[in-house]
Amino acid sequence: MKKPIYSNLMKEITEGKFVFTGELEPVKTTNLHEVLEGAKILKGHVVAANITDNPTAFAYMNALIPSYMIQKEAGLEAIYQMTTRDRNRIALTSDLLAAGALGIKNVLSLTGDHTTIGDNPQAKPVFDLDSASLVHLIRKMVDETIDLNNNKIEDPPKFHVGIAANPNADPLEPEILKIERKTKMGAEFVQTQCVYDIERAKRFMETMSNSNIPVLIGIAPFKSIAMMKWMVKFVPGIYVPDEMQQRLLEAKKRGGKEAIIEENIEIFSDLIKEIRKTTNAAGIHMMAVGFEWIVPKILEHSRKS
Repeated sequence: MKKPIYSNLMKEITEGKFVFTGELEPVKTTNLHEVLEGAKILKGHVVAANITDNPTAFAYMNALIPSYMIQKEAGLEAIYQMTTRDRNRIALTSDLLAAGALGIKNVLSLTGDHTTIGDNPQAKPVFDLDSASLVHLIRKMVDETIDLNNNKIEDPPKFHVGIAANPNADPLEPEILKIERKTKMGAEFVQTQCVYDIERAKRFMETMSNSNIPVLIGIAPFKSIAMMKWMVKFVPGIYVPDEMQQRLLEAKKRGGKEAIIEENIEIFSDLIKEIRKTTNAAGIHMMAVGFEWIVPKILEHSRKS
């Protein structure tokens, strides 16, 4: 039986369109101005935008209200990220019911980084569920109108649920097994961590060839040389090809910040073209938190022959 479609994101994926999603990050503030301005910039260029949930275990604004507000104020569909690190199944169920009441239609299920790497390292992690069992909870709520303990839900929420994946994993096979497990539990789309090497993107998609779940490859342009160096040095699993690093370093010498931006546009529009041409990816997940204005420039340039 054909599954119902609740969101624009899943509608476009189901129709076979090559989709683009974005990412927005509420920080340690009660002011949503920057999130809403970022959403307005992304609107018309991406079909939906993720709202991050305490990324790297930093205590930021809860993702629920920004998810609602970008839909209400900016007219951009939200992908509500939820980590299991900070909440048990009671709190997760409660937040999902609230998200349903607010008209949110997409949820990204994440386990979350451990509290020890965040800005409150003394905090006790929860991990009552993991990302796979959160997928299971969401599917039970949506499809069976019950929670994990078979308690009845009145007027259940209508979500599509996605998961994250890491194409940079080495070895890759355990990562694929995790994706397969979550797919069996009802995950409907994948958004990956950022990829800078086309060969890694191709290897990942080839390994996923037997899976029917649509995959959006993550791309994160570099706001600065410092950001690039930090990611290369400190982010596990991230591989930035030497040629790409050299191009950006030479751009800085040639013309400073403006040249770096121009080189970003060239590099990442070419990467998108290659992904579209050489893989069966369903789309691209653009992660340009804090400089969303570069996303339209990259996407427009990627459409040029």
